[in-house]
Amino acid sequence: MTPVIEAAQAGERHLFFVDAAHFVLQPFLGFLWSFSRVFIRASSGRQRFNVLAALDACTHQVLTVTNDSYITAAEVCALLSKIRTAVTDPWPVTLVLDNARYQHCRRVMAQAAVLEIELLFLPPYSPNLNLIERLWRFVRKDCLATAYFEAFEPFKSAILACLDQTQAKHKVALQSLLALNFQTFNNVTS
Repeated sequence: MTPVIEAAQAGERHLFFVDAAHFVLQPFLGFLWSFSRVFIRASSGRQRFNVLAALDACTHQVLTVTNDSYITAAEVCALLSKIRTAVTDPWPVTLVLDNARYQHCRRVMAQAAVLEIELLFLPPYSPNLNLIERLWRFVRKDCLATAYFEAFEPFKSAILACLDQTQAKHKVALQSLLALNFQTFNNVTS
C-alpha cells in the first residue's frame, strides 16, 4: 500500500478509502456519574442510517451514498460511478476497501473494471489501515456524542451536515486526524 500512498501524495494517483458506517438512532452518552438514578431520554424504535463513503486521502473530500435500509452491491456501484464522475483528470484511481461481502462480488468487480478503478482490499481485521474509520470516529464524537435526537430526520441531518463540513468547518480538526500515518509491521523472522 505504501507505493500507492506515495503516488497519491505526489499527485500521480487518486486514492480513496471506502467504508460504510451504520448509525443507529439511540442515545450517545458521554460520561455520566451520579449518586442518584438518572433517566435519560431516548428515541423509540431502532432506525438506522447507512452511509457508504469514499474519503480522498489527500484532499479529504468525502463522497457519499446513503440509505435507511441496507448497503448492497448496488450502493457500492453507485459510489464507484460517483467517484468516476468526480475525478476528471487522467490519473489512475485506487480505492482501499475492507472485506465486506458486498464489495467483493462480481457486480462490483465488473463495474470497477468498466470505470477503470483499481480496488485494493485490506487484510482481514485491519480497520486501523482504513483512513475513513478515523472519520467515522470523528463524526460520532463531533455530532452524535452527548446529543439527543427526538426524531430520525434531525439525526440524519446532523450526520450529513458533519460530513458536508469536512472541507470547511472541520478542516483544521481533520488535518492531523486524517494524516497518512499507519502503524504497520514488517515480517520479521527470529
